[in-house]
Amino acid sequence: MSTAGNSAAGPSTGRLLKLMLVLFLAGVTLRMTILAMPPVIPLVHDELHLSETQVGLLVGLPLALFAVAAVPGSLLIARIGSRLAVLVGMVIAAVASGARGAAIDVWTLYAAAIATGFGVAIMQPGMPTLVREWLPRRIALGTIAYTSGMLIGAMISSAMTIPYVLPALGGSWRAAMLFWAAPALLIAPVFYLLSPTRNDRQTTPIAAGGRWWPDWNKPLIWLLGLTLGSNNSAFFGTNAFIGEYLASQGKSHLFGAAVGWLNGTQVAAPFILLAMADRFERRAWPFLLFGPLLLASFIAFIFVQSTLAVLVAAGLVGFTTAMTFPAALALPALFSAPGDVSRTSAGMFTISYTCGIAVPTISGALWDLTGKPWTAFLPLCVCAVTLTVLGAIVTRQPAPTEKVAGR
Repeated sequence: MSTAGNSAAGPSTGRLLKLMLVLFLAGVTLRMTILAMPPVIPLVHDELHLSETQVGLLVGLPLALFAVAAVPGSLLIARIGSRLAVLVGMVIAAVASGARGAAIDVWTLYAAAIATGFGVAIMQPGMPTLVREWLPRRIALGTIAYTSGMLIGAMISSAMTIPYVLPALGGSWRAAMLFWAAPALLIAPVFYLLSPTRNDRQTTPIAAGGRWWPDWNKPLIWLLGLTLGSNNSAFFGTNAFIGEYLASQGKSHLFGAAVGWLNGTQVAAPFILLAMADRFERRAWPFLLFGPLLLASFIAFIFVQSTLAVLVAAGLVGFTTAMTFPAALALPALFSAPGDVSRTSAGMFTISYTCGIAVPTISGALWDLTGKPWTAFLPLCVCAVTLTVLGAIVTRQPAPTEKVAGR
């Protein structure tokens, strides 16, 4: 019996659109609740009296759970199937995200942020696995579908919170957390009802073979992890510090516009990527083009203080990381055997989000130690260079069929 999208001709147009919709909605929940926090960080900072290092940790802790829980997520996929694992993670992330609004101090806020990250971490290895199971002949298209959801989810929560959500909720950051948790929770039953179920039975034998633990000796996992980690660190680090940085420069009035440009420009990426879905598989050009542009944006933040420069730099960070993000996420499904996608993805996420917590924390610590706000961007500059170099290298790795042929 063929699986979804596994026939010789591929899925019908209607089924393809349905699968892409389900992947898109799942992608929305992966980022919408996480990116609802950066726009309200100044409010949280004032109410809970956070240091800059604590601000870095607030953004970095969910990323740490992305790393810590990625391998258990791979095990869960092996036990109950990728579809149900994604659903479980979706519900956990939505409930915990809303619980952030009930935090009474920084420690309870950290606890809720950790739980939110845990839910997302369960989902993340499942998404490349679902793409490989549902659309094995259209991996690039399936990856674009769920990464587009991630980008849209990030954009709507980050760009709409300051101008629309906070005013409507009386300026309460706590109510804003509950507001963004609600649609994330509502997506869960839609995902369950619309997604195909046959692949859950196919995934279970993986556990019997023990193929859920990443092979840490493979250079591919480290190349994938450091490439994606550079992308994530640059994006999340900018979201974490842009508000405080602008305030330190006497430009607090630009915060809403800068966050809007940072996350809003990501919306353009899915349309461009859909038009060239088959042109970025195993290609180095996205990293060689957009990595240097990302570096240029951080240099502009440091050295150019004009309003136009700030907005253009913020937009470039969002756009360049959005263009390289799907290119990196498609690689586990492209370079792994079908039964290895979840464990390769788990290894990639473990490494990448370890970078994700380390880099914002280092950025905040540099700011605290030196008293110079611009130093927070130095680790992000290193990430831009790493993304360019390793991204180009990893695309040169042989595909699974090529490895077998070369033996």
